[in-house]
Amino acid sequence: MNPLTAQDIRASLVNCTKGEATRLTMPRDLAAQPWEDLDFLGWRDPSGADRGCIVAESGEGLVGVVLRCVSLSARARFGGGRVAGGRVSMCSLCLTTHPGTGVTLMTAPRRAKKDNSLGIRLCADFACSLYVRGKKSPPAGGRFAESLSMAEQTERLRENLFAFLTRV
Repeated sequence: MNPLTAQDIRASLVNCTKGEATRLTMPRDLAAQPWEDLDFLGWRDPSGADRGCIVAESGEGLVGVVLRCVSLSARARFGGGRVAGGRVSMCSLCLTTHPGTGVTLMTAPRRAKKDNSLGIRLCADFACSLYVRGKKSPPAGGRFAESLSMAEQTERLRENLFAFLTRV
C-alpha cells in the first residue's frame, strides 16, 4: 500500500458526511505504518470512541469506510464458538482466530441506504495483513495451516475486504 495522508483518508470515506470525515480522529502513528506490508489501513479511534476506519486502494483509487464497534452485550448475541473453555472468534478478512475480544464485530453504515448497516468480524487490532504475512502472531489465537501460498492468502484477504467495501 502507498503511504497515505490524513487528507487522502478523509477524501476516501464513502459512508459519512464531509463534516464527519473532518472530525474523524486519525491514527497517531500514521507516518510510521509498515506501508509495504499493508493491504489496507485500519484503526480504532484513538480518542476511545467506539469508531474505527478502514481505507484500501482499489483500481478506482482509495475507498474508505467508517465503522462502529458493536457493544459487548450485542456481540454476545452473535458470539463465537467455544474452544478449551474460552470464546474464540475468526476474522472475516484474514481468517485468523483470536480468543476473547481479539475479534470485534464492527458495523458500517451503508452509503446507499439510510438506517441500514453491514456487519463484519475484524481483528480488533486491524493487523490482518501482518498476520497473513507472518509479521505478527495473534496472542493465543492462531492461523490454521493452509495449503495456499502467502500470495494466495493475501489475495483472499483483499477479495474479502473488497467484497465488504462493495456491499457498503
